[in-house]
Amino acid sequence: MLSVALKFKSVFAGYKKKEPHYSYELSENWRKVEKIYKFLKVFNLATHVISDSEYPIANLYLSKILRVKQVIDNAIEDRDSFMREMATSMKENFDKYWRECNMVMSLACVLDSMCKLHFSLIYKSEHVAAENVEKVKNTLQEMYDEYAEECHVQEKEAIHPTKSELEVYPDESAYIPEGNSKSFSALEWWKNNSLKFKILSKMAADILAIPVSTVASESSFGARGRVIDEYRSRLNQESIETLICGGDWLWNKYDLKKKPKVSCE
Repeated sequence: MLSVALKFKSVFAGYKKKEPHYSYELSENWRKVEKIYKFLKVFNLATHVISDSEYPIANLYLSKILRVKQVIDNAIEDRDSFMREMATSMKENFDKYWRECNMVMSLACVLDSMCKLHFSLIYKSEHVAAENVEKVKNTLQEMYDEYAEECHVQEKEAIHPTKSELEVYPDESAYIPEGNSKSFSALEWWKNNSLKFKILSKMAADILAIPVSTVASESSFGARGRVIDEYRSRLNQESIETLICGGDWLWNKYDLKKKPKVSCE
């Protein structure tokens, strides 16, 4: 809505010159609209990536959330009071939500060779960040031990290195792709490095394959009516989730377009 309004910015100025009864002065309001538009544009882009029907892989989630945090932090330091007031309220909600660690998305971020442990920047204080980093490291170690045990059973005769892959991987520099970073694929990187990281590459394939969201954003608030009706009112929670996710994945798999609702008016 704001982007459309800004396209007509010059129209109001010209109308004021032609119409003597038009006495509104919008110069200050346009300045505010432009600032808010740039601020909310980051949220709009993040929403499209996280909740779009393209089902992005999990490592993209926290990088977009971190960008949202950065623009909120910058707005808190803005010289305009209306921006500071708006951002301060948003920051309170953001910090409240991110007190708890989103384990799956954090693991995906660690297994993105461009990010690794950068997810810690999301948290409000160094103390909270350190706690959550420790939780992620412990979970990552437990998962690695399970995958390593399975791999060692399959390769009994193999000579195992003194330093595990989980110890080698964090010490390596973050990967910086040539050219456009948007074309970088974390799954492709692990595929290309599967000989070096035999165990971690299998872990990464399983974790990074988790979609950020199971339904598109436009379906998030209206899925109940499509699944639960008078004939299905006794379905348990697991069955409902299976129907919603399964149906949405099939629509995406076969690239089907949902029919728009036809008004009866």
